[in-house]
Amino acid sequence: MVPSRERLAERVLDELRPGLGKAVLDQIDNLSTELTGAGRIVCYGVGREGLMMKALAMRLFHLGLDAHVAGDMTVPPVADGDVLFISAGPGDFSTVAGLAQVARNAGARVLCITATPDGAVPLKADLVIHLPAQTMASDQGVTDNSVLPMGSLFEVLMLVFFEFLVLDLRDRLALSPEAMRANHTNLE
Repeated sequence: MVPSRERLAERVLDELRPGLGKAVLDQIDNLSTELTGAGRIVCYGVGREGLMMKALAMRLFHLGLDAHVAGDMTVPPVADGDVLFISAGPGDFSTVAGLAQVARNAGARVLCITATPDGAVPLKADLVIHLPAQTMASDQGVTDNSVLPMGSLFEVLMLVFFEFLVLDLRDRLALSPEAMRANHTNLE
């Protein structure tokens, strides 16, 4: 029997709740401090995690921060005082690890959001944000899988967590919603 959409929605919301608890949301303070103190912020992730990082970079730009996405043609170099904010849900991706090393060598701080804080990439990061959620690397061979496919639970949680982060940054920067909107493109 196929569960009703309402039951699926309740299950998804139940799966997201642990990732939005006090311990998780308390990580926003240190992350906000890092981001507001950075010269430049470059965001990067792969796959759908990368899409969430791009969404965050867009909002950081709307907040007036010097935010970019690694791989874009216009991304500037990073150096001392800058931040590379990477996503490594399962704890390791070769491209993420490589960019993190380049950033460290240039003097930038490396921040990592992950579901696997003991992974190779997070272990070398200056700040680790831990979101407890299933990723594509942890969706096989367990009995309590998310109803969402592959790494969707982590990716959805990233987006929601980032929205709380943006609200915190908006307050810290004393920006109005109108000031943020003024930074939105008019080329749509």
